[in-house]
Amino acid sequence: MPTQGVYVYGIVRHTTAVPTGLSGVGTPPARLTAIGRGAVRAVVSEAPARLRARRRDLMAHQELLVRLAEVDSVLPMRFGMVATGEQTVLQQLAATEKACLEALEQLAGRVEINVKAFPAQDSLAAVVAEEPQVRRLRQDARRTPGYEASVRLGEAVAKALARRAAEAGDQILAELTSMAHAVSRGPEVRDCALNVSFLVDRARESEFRDAARRLGDARPDHVDLRVVGPLPCYSFVTGTTPLAPARTGAAWG
Repeated sequence: MPTQGVYVYGIVRHTTAVPTGLSGVGTPPARLTAIGRGAVRAVVSEAPARLRARRRDLMAHQELLVRLAEVDSVLPMRFGMVATGEQTVLQQLAATEKACLEALEQLAGRVEINVKAFPAQDSLAAVVAEEPQVRRLRQDARRTPGYEASVRLGEAVAKALARRAAEAGDQILAELTSMAHAVSRGPEVRDCALNVSFLVDRARESEFRDAARRLGDARPDHVDLRVVGPLPCYSFVTGTTPLAPARTGAAWG
């Protein structure tokens, strides 16, 4: 492969075939292949000389992982994982084969579903009715209008919205956890009270999504719940194998 390196999409069992009809990242799109000598393989392609997080490349990366996960478990790499060459990939696979197989077994037949809880933005009436401090500051702002009064009211409303969303999110998290094999908290997202991924049996995916939506719908004045999935199990690779996802543009090996 060219000296710019090898782009790594994910790790699969040696019996898992690369899906047909797909192509990799880059312009023109790179050809996909699987390399390895033992019980696991890395699905790879040539790495573009200038890798950028363009929509087309992000979609190509994601679609391949989704298709792989439909037929067998896969250890997904984050977008931008590049190894210096095939030999580096083969050495990493040999060194981590046991850990990879254990992780693949843990993910077999399972998918990731992400749940984010945001403050309910159309709930001002409920906040005023149910939050004494907000109600008092609103009355003050009406009696004595002014910049400072408006700022105090706005801050109180924002804090109340965030607190109510966090409380609802914690309740939803507790109820959904019983339906999942594992739970992974995601990074902080602006204005997001809860960002959690669940490892769920593929057979129960629809049941889980429906349950999450019902829990969100039951708290319309507290939380705006967003459910995304099924996804490749990104959040459940870190910590299970040395082949942990890396940030965009990171080198592997």
